[in-house]
Amino acid sequence: MIPISEPMPSLAQLRSFLAVAEHLHFREAATTLRMSQPTLSGNIAALEEVLDSQLLERTTRKVLLTPAGERVAEHAGRVLAAVEALMGEVAQNRDPFSGPAHLGVIPTVAPYVLPALLPMFARRFPHLKLTVHEAKTDRILEEVREGRLDMALLALPTDTSGLVEEPLYDEDFLLALPHDHPLAGDDAPIGRDALKGLDIVLLNQGHCLREQAIDVCREVGARATAATYATSLPTLVQLVAGGLGVTLVPESAVPVETGKRARLALRRFASPAPGRTIGLAYRASSARAPEHAQLAKAIRSAIRQRRLPVKVVS
Repeated sequence: MIPISEPMPSLAQLRSFLAVAEHLHFREAATTLRMSQPTLSGNIAALEEVLDSQLLERTTRKVLLTPAGERVAEHAGRVLAAVEALMGEVAQNRDPFSGPAHLGVIPTVAPYVLPALLPMFARRFPHLKLTVHEAKTDRILEEVREGRLDMALLALPTDTSGLVEEPLYDEDFLLALPHDHPLAGDDAPIGRDALKGLDIVLLNQGHCLREQAIDVCREVGARATAATYATSLPTLVQLVAGGLGVTLVPESAVPVETGKRARLALRRFASPAPGRTIGLAYRASSARAPEHAQLAKAIRSAIRQRRLPVKVVS
């Protein structure tokens, strides 16, 4: 690596030299760059001094490139093209809703909400290059804080300083039971006290849905079984359908995870039903924070239009 104190060619010097290399004529090069010939000559002389090499062979009739000059011309072309690309990309990213955007989503939201959001992003924000990263809550929050993610869809509140949290929707938890469970034959709302004495299976460590389910159980003095855990919500539902216990399922997941499972029953809780709030979180210090706030509005609208079984926050 060249020390920072070492003299370096300037862009003006490289641009001047490249123009001469292309035209092999000082007057034509100066005209192209709209500068005087003395200024052009001064830039070339300064570049040769910085590089400690003769780049041009000047005769009375024409200008020729030296072998070193030919190599410098190749490099100068790449350098100037890269700088132009840099300037163009930065200029594009100054436009609202354009350039790269990295969205983190927790696993208990991604399969059920993204089908409503991704077409909306493509339609309404065609210049936004969205990438989606699915991970558990702790990992997503770390990556948002570190700047590797721009925003995240996850359960609120996060209790993380430095983040703006935009609530998007609230949803109820439903009690999922095996189809032959004694509580499966009634459609009336069930009280939370019914959780006492049930074998409640949960997701494993790191899923916020696990902690939310434990909080619900703790409120009524129920205990989750320590014998069985699942790594994903689909697996959790399969365990319940197989008779290994009961669990809490967010309502947005019901159409996907339980629609084709005849061996599963669902019971609603009496009001106030347990549930969760899902929102968009992003760094308050982000230069794109105003855009993220507008994206939150667009997400609410998309969820409302798809009529997902949730309560969109106004």
